[in-house]
Amino acid sequence: MTEPLQDRVAVVTGAGSGLGRSHALALARAGARVVLNDVVLARATTVADEIRAEGGEAIAVGGSVSSWEGGAAVVEHAVAAFDRVDAVVANAGVLLDSLVADMSEQTWREVVDVNLTGSFTVVRAAWPYMQRQGTGRIVLTTSASGIFGNRGHANYGAAKAGVLGLARMLAVEGAEHGISANAVAPLALTPMSGDTSGSRTSASSVLGDLFARMAPDDVSPLVVWLCSPDCATTGQAFSVGGGRIARIFVGEAVGWTGARPPAVADIREHWAEICSTEGFHEPLRMADELAIYRTSLLGPTAR
Repeated sequence: MTEPLQDRVAVVTGAGSGLGRSHALALARAGARVVLNDVVLARATTVADEIRAEGGEAIAVGGSVSSWEGGAAVVEHAVAAFDRVDAVVANAGVLLDSLVADMSEQTWREVVDVNLTGSFTVVRAAWPYMQRQGTGRIVLTTSASGIFGNRGHANYGAAKAGVLGLARMLAVEGAEHGISANAVAPLALTPMSGDTSGSRTSASSVLGDLFARMAPDDVSPLVVWLCSPDCATTGQAFSVGGGRIARIFVGEAVGWTGARPPAVADIREHWAEICSTEGFHEPLRMADELAIYRTSLLGPTAR
């Protein structure tokens, strides 16, 4: 039986340890030729050696993807080695805890640059190749911190929420080119998530010993599936960890439509209706939400 990613070329950032290492190995075992990036070249090289020892094809590229030049360099190495890029798994991340009142500019910028900008730079460099190929798979790494909020993660959560928005934008722009984009919000014990110092609510403090058994290997099969040409899903986010996978979705309440401009007293009176989630909508792009507005303001028969 042919492997699902046979002869496909996958780029994985932050591939020297933790989730990135697991993703790279899983992609290689699914038949992909893997380009591993890590800020520490030696770590990426070690994982590439593991892949080659198993009979796979892999190259290692060092450097940070937080700059446009760094992201472009990873893709340039991929094209030079394998002549194409079929999938980008943007996994590189950094976590520097800080409460809002204590946040320094450097702490803010470093986390946003690596997690958000670093997700875009590699995708931006790979995009023209995917367009010409008429196909591509992008998997970004978001976080429950950004989707649901977590104490001490203002920088990390903002970046990861931005990653989710980026995935939605890539899905919209990529549709006409056969490019899909999705996001995963992983829950697994890694060198980064295992650090329970700082001000955040750690997974280990809530899940206890259960968290220690939640491995990166539980996350990577979903990444392989989202990189597969057989997976047509796009613009979605998935919580994944410990054998559980669940779609995370953004919904919009039906809401209330009143006079223009609405009176504050009317808003107060209809507040429960405004906040109710009964009969919610699930816009997949901005145009869907605009259609909801049109129907609400002009009626269901409006053209």
